[in-house]
Amino acid sequence: MEIRNIAIIAHVDHGKTTLTDALLRQTGAAEEGVSMDSNKLEQERGITIYAKNAAVEYKGTKINIVDTPGHADFGSEVERVLRSIDSVLLVVDAQEGPMPQTRFVLKKSLELGLKPIVVINKIDKPAADPARAEDQVLELFLELGASDEQAEFPVIYSIGREGVAMKKLDDERKDLTPLLDMILEKVPVASNADASVALRAQPFNLAYDNFLGRLAVCRVYEGTLKTNASVFVKKPTGETRSGKITKMFTFSGLKRVEATEVGPGDICIIAGIPDIEIGETVSTTADVEALPAIAVDEPTITLSFLVNNSPFGGREGKYVTSRQLRERLEKELEINVGLKVDFQSPDNFQVSGRGELHVAILLENMRREGFEMQVSQPQVIVREEDGVKKEPFEEVVVDIPSEYQGAVIEKLGTRGFQMTNMLVHEATVRLVFEGPTRGLLGYRNQFVIDTKGEGIIAARVIGFKPFAGEIKRRAQGSMVSMATGKSLGFSLWNLQDRGRIYITPATEVYEGQVIGDTSKGEEMYVNPTKGKNLTNVRASSSDEAINLVPAYELTIERGLELMQKDEYLEVTPQNVRLRKIHLTESAAAKARREGN
Repeated sequence: MEIRNIAIIAHVDHGKTTLTDALLRQTGAAEEGVSMDSNKLEQERGITIYAKNAAVEYKGTKINIVDTPGHADFGSEVERVLRSIDSVLLVVDAQEGPMPQTRFVLKKSLELGLKPIVVINKIDKPAADPARAEDQVLELFLELGASDEQAEFPVIYSIGREGVAMKKLDDERKDLTPLLDMILEKVPVASNADASVALRAQPFNLAYDNFLGRLAVCRVYEGTLKTNASVFVKKPTGETRSGKITKMFTFSGLKRVEATEVGPGDICIIAGIPDIEIGETVSTTADVEALPAIAVDEPTITLSFLVNNSPFGGREGKYVTSRQLRERLEKELEINVGLKVDFQSPDNFQVSGRGELHVAILLENMRREGFEMQVSQPQVIVREEDGVKKEPFEEVVVDIPSEYQGAVIEKLGTRGFQMTNMLVHEATVRLVFEGPTRGLLGYRNQFVIDTKGEGIIAARVIGFKPFAGEIKRRAQGSMVSMATGKSLGFSLWNLQDRGRIYITPATEVYEGQVIGDTSKGEEMYVNPTKGKNLTNVRASSSDEAINLVPAYELTIERGLELMQKDEYLEVTPQNVRLRKIHLTESAAAKARREGN
């Protein structure tokens, strides 16, 4: 059977997974209601977090499909996938056009010499403009240095939600046959490689199984891979070690199917090599030439994971010790390639990731498994190159109603960002900025307030540039509890005029817990457990109705954005709390005097 390998790439929320699900349903590879986004967190947030494999059969051809994440924090997933396939479906929203992650994934694809098929999706949106989106995509191809062959890309128009695709906008809207035919016509046949030569396969993704241990998702380039075969694993540096394939699986729809033999061009999962890494070459002979290494972009932020030592520590979690935290992070490193962990300290683990969302997803998964921990404020990774201090910079694209542009330009300007482009389209405006990642930490929350929830913000890391100097990130101060007990509505009612409150009445609090922020920017110690003094005298003014503003609920992402340098974010299976590192006012003052 002929084999074609494709990846679906796009910016977040442009419809990759919906389109993939429709392809699986039309070819009979998946039932109605089954989705590629099988992870619980993915379903809740409506985003793809992990790259996933599927395969469909169409007109006697097996098409391996890899669905990739669209969020910049999971870019390391995309980079690896692109090395293992032969063409990409670049999905672009007909209304929004190319966005930052579109540029990132397309740049990587073009550099690898791939010839994309462009899918203009969501053409049924009220403000959709397929012709404009297509022109913008062509401009982007030329801007990124596409060859003449790559710039003459085929275009398909689609509505992923309805499962229809057309070669021309006025064609009949029937099903996805035009897209499937285009894949057979334009994607090179992967199974034409020689099956008789020495095996060369390369892992591009990792997985973990409690019974089989570490699994590697591989693309077989040449030769044949067999179960129980003795193989040699070669690092890009040339070091070689031996191993044995104990089990193999290929993909059929969304299912794994056990296989005894996998031919050239196919994508499979192998088990039996416990220390296999992404980018290594698996072969049947020791002297085979190693395949080119797969490079993954470096992490941009770092923070500490610590044992939860707050007054409420150990109440809710099942796993609370540093040994359990260490084991869980080691397990995460088996599959999460964009993550780095420094285990030098026995109870303080320095975790580096691609962004706040990348770390927040890890924390959310851990708390759901029963882990309890606290983390420090995220800091950007600063490095020195040729005696110059450098930090990560990001390109930020903002789509907002034009009346909010002044506030956004002003706020990002104070955070070290410079505007590089501005496009006006009727009542909306698209602003493009460049600036340090540091300036973006903690801004998304402010952006939602400034644009009244109507704006879209997207960012991508563009590399390390010279250090941008001092940046003022947050104007608010912290409202800190000076008492332990249950919070009372009367007390919170009196405090809500001073700033934003994070807790509701009857919430258990402890001394040193941050229960809100102050709008004037100063730090304030308060007593949220204080009740109303009762007297036997009634007066019209003393029985005012208590009208509480809804609490600003702390989530992991919000906590990572809001927290200050002298605070920890406490994450437990049931609660997310902010706390001061030094719980009492006197301890905090002493630490400040000593310069800690």
